[in-house]
Amino acid sequence: MHFFTYLALFLLAMRLRKSIKLTPAAAKWNMPLYGVALGTVGLFFLLDDFIPSDEVNGIVIALVLLGVVQFLKREPDFERFRVLINAHYPLIVVAVVANAVELATQNFEFSHTYDNYWQTAQLVAFGWIFLRVATSKKQQSELKRISERKDELEILVAARTAEITQQRNELQETVKELQATQAQLIQQEKLASLGELTAGIAHEIQNPLNFVNNFSEVSMELIEEMEEEMAKGDIEEANAIAADIKQNLEKIRHHGKRADGIVKGMLQHSRASSNVKEPTNLNTIADEYFRLAYHGLRAKDKSFNAELVSNLDPNLPSINMVSQDVGRVLLNMFTNAFYAVHQKQKIIGGDFKPRVEVSTRTIVTPKGQEAEIMIKDNGSGIPDAIKDKIMQPFFTTKPAGEGTGLGLSLSYDIIVKAHKGHININSKVGEGSEFIITLPIA
Repeated sequence: MHFFTYLALFLLAMRLRKSIKLTPAAAKWNMPLYGVALGTVGLFFLLDDFIPSDEVNGIVIALVLLGVVQFLKREPDFERFRVLINAHYPLIVVAVVANAVELATQNFEFSHTYDNYWQTAQLVAFGWIFLRVATSKKQQSELKRISERKDELEILVAARTAEITQQRNELQETVKELQATQAQLIQQEKLASLGELTAGIAHEIQNPLNFVNNFSEVSMELIEEMEEEMAKGDIEEANAIAADIKQNLEKIRHHGKRADGIVKGMLQHSRASSNVKEPTNLNTIADEYFRLAYHGLRAKDKSFNAELVSNLDPNLPSINMVSQDVGRVLLNMFTNAFYAVHQKQKIIGGDFKPRVEVSTRTIVTPKGQEAEIMIKDNGSGIPDAIKDKIMQPFFTTKPAGEGTGLGLSLSYDIIVKAHKGHININSKVGEGSEFIITLPIA
């Protein structure tokens, strides 16, 4: 009756030994498991000779199997064989109970009546081990398949990660290239607006230079007259001429500073922005670029004339801004306004009177005081279909070669993003357009 217990212990040791043969645990457990198998065989013959009672023999080997099972369960190296090890508990229980009952009732006549039942029970328990082993094999096979699939997925994930990393690096390089290209395009737009300024500056700077030249010539003549009067001894007349010379020199200095301011403005417009905000008189910048934009277009077409209307609020407070950038925005707005009325004049003819107006004022909003500057023209207006697009980069209604499509886009970035202001557009097709810029004062 105890044969199944010995066989189960022997097969357990041999199966574990075979299963770990190609694993790192083989070096540690190969000989101990082999010793358990051989010990089981030796124990079978040894106990059979020294313990004539089969019941006691069966209980002893069942307890030995229990000790081996409990030991193996505590070892991490046999964690994956937990199903096989646990499958021996039913056999241990049946062997202990059956042999204990047989031992206790061996003096009774009915004790042998249930022998077949106990043997059947041990056979079933022994078969349960093989059933669990078969199930365990399927589970291990499935786990192996899952593990292999997991390895495949990890390889795919690693490959995909490497691909994504490469794509990310390529995108980063592309972004850097786009940023460099953007910087170049912005600089080109600045140079394009500088080209618009050139003719206007040439006209504007000619006026103070003419004054300087004229007053210089007059002053030379007055000096000659003063020398003559001094030679005659007429000090009073000489002093009067000296006063006139002094007045002329003041005018020369004034117009010299005017020319110097125009040149400095041109240089400031052409170089990169410093992004330093400083208190600035918005009226001065608006008036300066208003006239320069007008004369810039007149330099291209001397037949073009327009009515220039300035309504600048003299009480407008200074605004903390990057004057160079805001000046660039105003120049772009003025240039567009003069372009619009010029194109309409070409279409309609002499009956049309171009008119461009600039006005400034202080307004009160829920956020506080703001400065408003409005550029209004009586050109052809902006269709509603493209009104939402004109602030987009590279969108332009001008013919090829006459616009970069970046002017209004850069204006939006400067006013809205950099200065926390607003740009609103009111336009009616055939009547004209209004661009309203607001900037926070405080």
